[in-house]
Amino acid sequence: MIKKAYSKIQRNEKGITGLETAIILIAFVVVASVFAYTVLSAGIFSSQKGKEAVYSGLEQARSSLTLKGSVVAKDADNNDEVDQIVFTVTNALDGEAIDLTTPDDADTNGLADAESDNVTVISYMDANQRIDDLAWTKTALGKDDGDNLLEPGEKYEVTVDLKAVNPAVGPYTTFSLEIKPPKGSVLIIEATTPAALDPVMILN
Repeated sequence: MIKKAYSKIQRNEKGITGLETAIILIAFVVVASVFAYTVLSAGIFSSQKGKEAVYSGLEQARSSLTLKGSVVAKDADNNDEVDQIVFTVTNALDGEAIDLTTPDDADTNGLADAESDNVTVISYMDANQRIDDLAWTKTALGKDDGDNLLEPGEKYEVTVDLKAVNPAVGPYTTFSLEIKPPKGSVLIIEATTPAALDPVMILN
């Protein structure tokens, strides 16, 4: 009798141990499932953010200007001062059209008027000064549909008026121009004038 009772107790203990093991196993499965869901959600979120960053970078690049050819300085008055900077721009990566509506300069002071409609801004900077929103003009080279948008396949020659720069750009002057379109990255042109200024010069 005692032996049978002891056997029953042993069997009951085995049953309890099995139940506890099952509970622990279920808890592990639940925790692992929650952890896996968290990791999966974080991975999907990171992947989505990465995709957005790539598309944003591509859109930024496709809405940018790129320099085509040389940068030319002009000393039209032959007074040892650079009056104009001329360069050619085109679309980067044959991307989106860029608005190159030219600024108005009614008082001919070399700066865009306050009510001007231009959205692309050109700034000048050297060791002594920074001047924003210079007056500039454009001329289409080759293919052109007659509007103010720089579209794939089109090229515009841009002439920047340096009348507002004071002191003027003379020999051995290092300067930079920042061309800032409404979208896309800023095109920066850095150049140094030579020791002697000619009426027309290609800058390095």
